[in-house]
Amino acid sequence: MNTPSSRALLLDFGGVISRTLFETHELSEAALGLPPGTLTWRGPFDPTGDPLWHAMQADQISEREYWQQRTREVGRLVGEDWTEMQTFVQRARGADVGAVIRPEAVKAIYRAKALGHRLGILSNELDLFYGADFRQRLPLLELFDVIVDATYTGVLKPDPAAYLACLEQLGVAASDTVFVDDQLRNILGAQRCGLQVVHFDVQQPGLSYDRAMQLLNK
Repeated sequence: MNTPSSRALLLDFGGVISRTLFETHELSEAALGLPPGTLTWRGPFDPTGDPLWHAMQADQISEREYWQQRTREVGRLVGEDWTEMQTFVQRARGADVGAVIRPEAVKAIYRAKALGHRLGILSNELDLFYGADFRQRLPLLELFDVIVDATYTGVLKPDPAAYLACLEQLGVAASDTVFVDDQLRNILGAQRCGLQVVHFDVQQPGLSYDRAMQLLNK
């Protein structure tokens, strides 16, 4: 039986719990009815083969502009006019939501829960991108004590208020909370609020989760 904990594991969702869209081209193509190999851009997994990603890394375009262009491109491939990224995400993820969840995330979440730690998600767009019914289709989310989603709060990371709202609901001090996110700006925001942090590496998810669990269990 779990014992109460004064420590918490606080996770971003997209990229940290779920695999990125770069990693799931085969699933996206199947869900969208596209021939295998249609989607070739791979962002951080092949920077030289993705000039648009390179432009974003050079601050020539924003991350939002990157995904807006990809959304329009994929929409045209299926003969539709897509202007919102949530259309892309919801259509590309298909019916099997479990297929896009990182096994490393599942392992860490169950381990933290078994050790009695508090669990939270802090997302800027969970329901906005995945749809309001997504939580019912992913039983893993039932393990979390707190889910704070800016879809409803309107408070986006790295605003300090986003982290503080999570800490208040979790009932855990900032210094006893390990926050994991794949976006550096969100990591820096959490650090400014006194949280312990792990800058998630999408290319080495296992190592990132190992680091988070080490910090959590100190």
